[in-house]
Amino acid sequence: MRILFIGDVVGKAGKRVLAAHFDRVVDRYRIDFSIANVENAADGSGVTPDLAQEFLSLGINCLTTGNHIWDKREITSYIAGEARLLRPINYPDELPGSGCFLGETPGGVPVGVVNVMGRIFMPPINDPFRAARAAVDKLKTRARVVVVDMHAEATSEKMALGWHLDGLATAVIGTHTHVPTADERVLPGGTAFITDVGMTGPYDSVIGMDKEASLSRFLSHMPARLTSAQKDARLAAVVIDIDEASGRARAIERLSRSDADA
Repeated sequence: MRILFIGDVVGKAGKRVLAAHFDRVVDRYRIDFSIANVENAADGSGVTPDLAQEFLSLGINCLTTGNHIWDKREITSYIAGEARLLRPINYPDELPGSGCFLGETPGGVPVGVVNVMGRIFMPPINDPFRAARAAVDKLKTRARVVVVDMHAEATSEKMALGWHLDGLATAVIGTHTHVPTADERVLPGGTAFITDVGMTGPYDSVIGMDKEASLSRFLSHMPARLTSAQKDARLAAVVIDIDEASGRARAIERLSRSDADA
């Protein structure tokens, strides 16, 4: 079986390029289950209920997020009732929503998804290593295939979680930095890993945001309102090939599609 994991969707450009390519990628790679990180879908900051519904209507099976999940106030009540939209599992338990999801492929194969957030250069929340391990162990009682979205800034923290879950999770996929890395591999225990899958959004930008406003912040040290850019939209994703009987990954492949390819 094959799982498609789509990197951080940023703003209108990200939504546009995702919608343009999703069905073709699913058909081309015979995708059985799809996951997308959508925490920057609302003009680069947060996600709204309407946007989440749009992504789910495309056929995406599970939506993950990160530190921007609470940026849109209206998402608080929505996430409490929509199991397919996750927030990091290591936020306090009393917050609405869940950090894990159990779905299944059209063929009936159970698939677990865990959303966890790092702590280095990130908000000070609960231990991601213990939280992710506990969630994976719980899901593995019902699904051999479990994919973890590790939303973190530090490459070392992402890699450490990959090794921590090697042989337990099917895949540990890094998100958050919006910069795709070239280290995709299957670890010795059968866990597919990449430090960061990259951004589905506008690459004529500073990690998805308007260049002039971003430069103004760096040059003047004064506040400047950031809005998502629009040009050179690209889809960044990985396809994970999995032995569904064991839950081990056989291969992981990076994908990139652009407006020009549509």
